[in-house]
Amino acid sequence: MMFDSIAVDYDRLNHLFSLGTDKLWRRVALKKVIDRTSSQNILDAACGTGDFSIAIARAAHRDTMITGADLSENMLSVMNVKVGRAGLQSRIKAIKANCEALPFDNDTFDVVTIAFGIRNFENREVALREFGRVLRPGGKLLVLELSVPQNRFLRRVYNIYFTRVMPWVGGFVSGQKAAYRYLPASVINFPGPAEWMATMSSCGYTCVEHKPFTLGLCRMYTGIK
Repeated sequence: MMFDSIAVDYDRLNHLFSLGTDKLWRRVALKKVIDRTSSQNILDAACGTGDFSIAIARAAHRDTMITGADLSENMLSVMNVKVGRAGLQSRIKAIKANCEALPFDNDTFDVVTIAFGIRNFENREVALREFGRVLRPGGKLLVLELSVPQNRFLRRVYNIYFTRVMPWVGGFVSGQKAAYRYLPASVINFPGPAEWMATMSSCGYTCVEHKPFTLGLCRMYTGIK
């Protein structure tokens, strides 16, 4: 599995390529769905190495429980180490699971989050419907995803950086050139805001909203079951 092969260097390269702004994007996005005054049950889908799960735990009420689900065993191994170092073992549980066929009952979670992972799914609509199935009525979905800027000049710079610089640096550091050619391509090929919002609506979400971050380098999408 591709993500198993890059798990060790994943965090370091993510923060490098985003110049650290990925941490800010997560913090801002969580304000949209986190309730600091009462406990919630939250699923962090495609949790990877656990950055978002840990950010959720730190931002949420102290009794909020987070389940991180991912298919990559190596990513989850890194996550478990980070969770232990943060002292959050009692609040964050990491499980290996296919997010297109989640092992949870209907109406289980108050919030489902997925940060920088939905573009990698083979069947995105299936995943969106699964998220809706495990959400309680009135529950919220938060999708945070990298994006191509709409400004023409920025798009040119972005394309050079993403298609030339990032694959070379990522391949050099991790030794996985194919993975760091795939990752930029997956961002470029992800649907634009209007199309993705329409997809969320067609999968049963209401009050679908979109907010761009950092000139459109990242986008937040929210919807309610």
